[in-house]
Amino acid sequence: MNKGKSISLFHLLFFLFLFITHLSFFHVLADSHFEGFDAEDEDAVEEEHLDHRSIRSPPLTQSDSQTSPAPETQTNPVPNPVPASDPLPQSDLQKPSATTFEYWDEDEFEGLPVEQPPPEPPKVTENATPNDEDPKTTSKPQSTAVSKKSYTVEITFVSLLIVFIINYFTGKRENENLALAWAAKFATKGSIFEKNFSLLGVGEGEDSPLLLKEGQNVFKFYASGRRYCQGLLGTMELKSRHDLISRLFNLVVPCKDEITFEVYMNDEAMDQVVFAVAKKKAAKGMQKEVRDLQRFAGLVANPSGRKWVAEELSVISESKEVAGDLITEAVLEQVFGDKAFEKYGKYFISMHFSDQHPGMHKKMLLFKFALPDTNHMDDMSRLVALVPYYIDLIGRYKLSSQARSKTEAARVKAAQEAYKELQNARQEALQKKKAERKKMLEEAEAKLSAEAVRKKEAKDRARQTKKAMSRVKMTRGH
Repeated sequence: MNKGKSISLFHLLFFLFLFITHLSFFHVLADSHFEGFDAEDEDAVEEEHLDHRSIRSPPLTQSDSQTSPAPETQTNPVPNPVPASDPLPQSDLQKPSATTFEYWDEDEFEGLPVEQPPPEPPKVTENATPNDEDPKTTSKPQSTAVSKKSYTVEITFVSLLIVFIINYFTGKRENENLALAWAAKFATKGSIFEKNFSLLGVGEGEDSPLLLKEGQNVFKFYASGRRYCQGLLGTMELKSRHDLISRLFNLVVPCKDEITFEVYMNDEAMDQVVFAVAKKKAAKGMQKEVRDLQRFAGLVANPSGRKWVAEELSVISESKEVAGDLITEAVLEQVFGDKAFEKYGKYFISMHFSDQHPGMHKKMLLFKFALPDTNHMDDMSRLVALVPYYIDLIGRYKLSSQARSKTEAARVKAAQEAYKELQNARQEALQKKKAERKKMLEEAEAKLSAEAVRKKEAKDRARQTKKAMSRVKMTRGH
């Protein structure tokens, strides 16, 4: 009986032990299932207040195969909960919770926004002042300066254009005033040309203009109605004052205003004369460049026992006789003597008389003088007086028999040389034409086709055989 009671008591204790162990095991399972629940709530609260912009990407780590121990359960409530309005400190933002970012998978979290550093505030230096401008605002004056510079080229060109226009009209007026001043001094009523020529100007009436303007710096004057000559043409070639570039060039390389008189002599009035007077430098150039002086004349040395031209001048003549006859005492006293030339000869350039002048008019007198300014036209009065003086002197002048024989022989020789030159020129022209024709034929043959070339060769062969047959017949007949 006691043994049965003891067995039943043992069974009761055993079942009670099983029940307690079962309850404890169930409690452990429940705790393990809800382990860390409160911590996740706290993490959720922190994530709600955490700005994703301030999260920095944690360093990449490789996940371990071993599992880490589970954190302890938080059964106690949070004693001091963080209010929603208070931001988290910077240290907490930079150190996220270990439970959330302990393991990082690069492929799983693609597209997570990367933290951008906030813009740094401008550094204030010691030399900076409150009035310093922003670079954006300072760029505006620079752009305006660039825009001003972009117009400098246009402003420069417009200014140059205005200067060109002003210089054109002022230079044109200066040349016209100079030409009119000369005409008023030497071509009006009572002047030297009015006394020596019956017709002045380019027209036939009394109101005809004295000067003909052919350009802004070229003016012409015509006179006729005098013995020994057909007429006189005066050409004034002035500086190109209307051209700004020429005006600037003349400042570096000075030039003079010049007037040239061409006197067309009658054929029967002028004998065989080749004569020239010029300054020494110009005389050397004339003898080399002017054809009639080069062929017929040479420099004349100063004769002994008589007065001669000034040292600055040189005489070129076909013979000493002609030079001595044309350099008269009156001319030496008025212009070409030492004292007279020093005073009145500063505007003299050259004079050239020739019966072999190249051109339409063979017998011609040429005078070339420089022009003074409008206020000193009287300084060239004696030079202008040489024109009518030499017209009369050359018209009356006759060579001696000895001098004529020499000049005639020289002219015959020159004519023969000119004829030879003409023949040579004709031969050269003919040869040139033949060469050109041959070249054209060769080019035409080169363009022909092979068949055409074959036909042409056959024709040439037939022509040659025909000629050969005719020659054979002629020999048999003899």
